[in-house]
Amino acid sequence: MEKAAVADDGLLIPLIDLSKFLSGTEEQRVETAKAILHGFQTAGFVYLKNTPIDPATRKHVFDMSARFFTLPYEDKLKVGWTTPEANRGYSAPGREKVTQLKNLEDVAKLKESVPDMKESIEIGREGEPKYPNQWPDETTAAAQESEIAGFKATMVDFHDKCKAVHVEVMRAIAVGMGLGERHFDDYVDVGDNTLRLLHYPPVARDVFRSSKVAQVRAGEHSDYGSITLLFQDSRGGLQVKSPNGKFVDATPIDDTIVVNAGDLLERWSNDTIKSTIHRVVEPPAPPAGETYPPRYSVAYFCNPNFKSHIEAIPGTYATESEKKYEGINTGKYLVQRLAATY
Repeated sequence: MEKAAVADDGLLIPLIDLSKFLSGTEEQRVETAKAILHGFQTAGFVYLKNTPIDPATRKHVFDMSARFFTLPYEDKLKVGWTTPEANRGYSAPGREKVTQLKNLEDVAKLKESVPDMKESIEIGREGEPKYPNQWPDETTAAAQESEIAGFKATMVDFHDKCKAVHVEVMRAIAVGMGLGERHFDDYVDVGDNTLRLLHYPPVARDVFRSSKVAQVRAGEHSDYGSITLLFQDSRGGLQVKSPNGKFVDATPIDDTIVVNAGDLLERWSNDTIKSTIHRVVEPPAPPAGETYPPRYSVAYFCNPNFKSHIEAIPGTYATESEKKYEGINTGKYLVQRLAATY
């Protein structure tokens, strides 16, 4: 039994060796699949190590992400986020407010009083004709100075690598639930997923204490889709809500992927899998001076194919009356959730 990645206040997030599912014996594969499913059922989160995404690839993606965010503000706005249907492009600090609130007026008030302290760029699957990705011009003087040549190629490749991990995690969930290993394959083969590069700018220590409402880098929320693959840097600040209501530090562990279940998977599993509330706050380690350094992370939001119709997974209910949700189209559901966020 491997040690937990997080164990605090009733929250236990397991650290799981994914390679044992990918290339282990049949016994190891089943044991690992059950551990992944159990982590989602109890904590809503798992940490995965020994994944197909090697440290060098990870480092290169983080380097290219940091270079993008050094571009002049005007250049970043040229590839600005437009609509929930597209969900592609750059979002400036304060544009998005992640929250559990549903009322649009309440979200607007919260955004005005305590905006999320981050900027991001969303990248969908390449080759979508209706909503193409918005790429920075890699030939401009500003781009060359920032050394982002190769940005598009890097991110398209990384999107594909993350998609492959998504497929394998869903296969592990299927095995853990006693379904056929490829039960979810036809739901996730298109790759209607979103790669998000995140930059949390430097923040003065006092900013976190100056607001009447708790200032955070990203407000408490759950994710919308099936699962999220999160790549953290070493700064820290991610917290996960425990069963007792306390926010617990999800401390970075080198070369792991933090994976959490989203609202759609919770719904799909008839609430047998948890979509757990989390947030990004003031880093646990104090700054050397009066300012916290920047934080970078990369999130890959995984979804069933947008055309998919989602009904409760077999085995999560005994009778039709035990289904907690009506069937829903993935694409429509995600647009509804995004419209309330931006």
